[in-house]
Amino acid sequence: MKVLHTCLSGILLALFYASCLQAQQVYTLEQVIALARQQSVKALQAKNRKETGYWAYRVYLAEQRPQLSLSGTLPDYNRSILTNRNDDGSIGFIPVSNLNTDIGLRISQKIGWTGGEVFLNSSLARLENLSGNFAGVQYSSVPLRIGFEQPLFGFNALKWDKKIEPLKYEESTKKFHEDLESIASESTDLFFNLLIARANLEIALTNKAKHDTLFQIAQQRFELGTLSENDLLQLNLQVINASQDANQAKLDIELSQLKLKSFLGMNTNFEDIILEIPYSLPDFSVNPLLAIEKAKEHRQAFISFQRQKLEAQRDLAEAQKNSKLNLNIFGSFGFTQSADRFLDTYLNPQNQQVLQIGFQIPVIDWGKQKAGVKTATANQELVLNQVEIEKTTFEQEIFLYVKQLELFREKVIFSKQLDEIAQKRYAIAYQRFLISKISVTDLNIALSEKDTAKQSYLNALYKFWQSYFLIRKLTLFDFEKNIPITHP
Repeated sequence: MKVLHTCLSGILLALFYASCLQAQQVYTLEQVIALARQQSVKALQAKNRKETGYWAYRVYLAEQRPQLSLSGTLPDYNRSILTNRNDDGSIGFIPVSNLNTDIGLRISQKIGWTGGEVFLNSSLARLENLSGNFAGVQYSSVPLRIGFEQPLFGFNALKWDKKIEPLKYEESTKKFHEDLESIASESTDLFFNLLIARANLEIALTNKAKHDTLFQIAQQRFELGTLSENDLLQLNLQVINASQDANQAKLDIELSQLKLKSFLGMNTNFEDIILEIPYSLPDFSVNPLLAIEKAKEHRQAFISFQRQKLEAQRDLAEAQKNSKLNLNIFGSFGFTQSADRFLDTYLNPQNQQVLQIGFQIPVIDWGKQKAGVKTATANQELVLNQVEIEKTTFEQEIFLYVKQLELFREKVIFSKQLDEIAQKRYAIAYQRFLISKISVTDLNIALSEKDTAKQSYLNALYKFWQSYFLIRKLTLFDFEKNIPITHP
């Protein structure tokens, strides 16, 4: 009766633990990943980075469109004493007091392929003299003026921005999709850490219940003289180890659960998270060469390679242009008029033409420009070499991880078979020990193989799903559905 009571106690303990699990909500791996992508801190950070990239690109697009601006000066009051040359050539001082006001409307458009700018503006100014014999009001207007500013032989930043800025935007978009796939990978790590900890607790509780039963039986056999003291002590040691394993597993569960809840942005209360083991594996195969091709099409890294090359070319072009003759032409044509009355400034306007040509030629700079060109050239070569190395390394990694995925799939199949065999072998060994057909040592060997096989099976599942989401991240392609990976 004592043995039966001990056995029933262990079974009831395991059943109680199982009933507690059934009372909680069970999460699948897909549900955990969906929660992480929706409400985790890393998901919010990824969305913020994507939004920042979007608005940066909108700024670039806005700068390429016509710009309309209104500018002016609020009443500018000036009262001072200035020097003045008299008619006889002498110099004296005169008091000056005036009030200035002006307003202007300007529309401009940048010309990307030339690097210049054209503009059209209109302005009106009012000057009121407040001192002495000069007191009075005058108006000056520019009803219409058309002009341009065009650098010659200089560096055209607009041309390079047109090539680089769209790549930056595309890079930020693809980075967002990669970030969400990284979240899936991290969710998988935390998911299986908790899952394995719970499996270890279940193993420990089951083993403890059986070891308690076996120890009671062993005590009776020892009293009858059919069991050695060494075997009895081994069973007693197994009872103690099982209890310690259970305590350690409970601590591992608490730590793993806290990490998972924190990552998911969930309330870190005492409610348990129960996970469903993802036994079912997606049925698909990946060709390594196809995976590399898809990565080149969809990964942010390959867009980054193009951008880095263009930026290195741009920096070299800027250094070369700055070391040579630079001309800047400014010209405008319009109408202007001044009068004592506001409306008269728009009558009989006079022509207004402006043409300016500025230049800059480095004469003596002690090798500064030459050093700048050499630095940009060396940097371009460095970038090109780094890009080629990174591309080769990246392709090799994809090839390796694709091969690993298939190996992990096979390992899951073999581990499942070994687990089933080990469970059956232990069940047989347990029954044979009850009828004194095998020793305690043989029973412990079967127990160790059973526990190891179960843990190996879970680890094989972990490695497969970890590799599965890594391939998705590296290629941004869903080989199961045969479509590119995008996230809203």
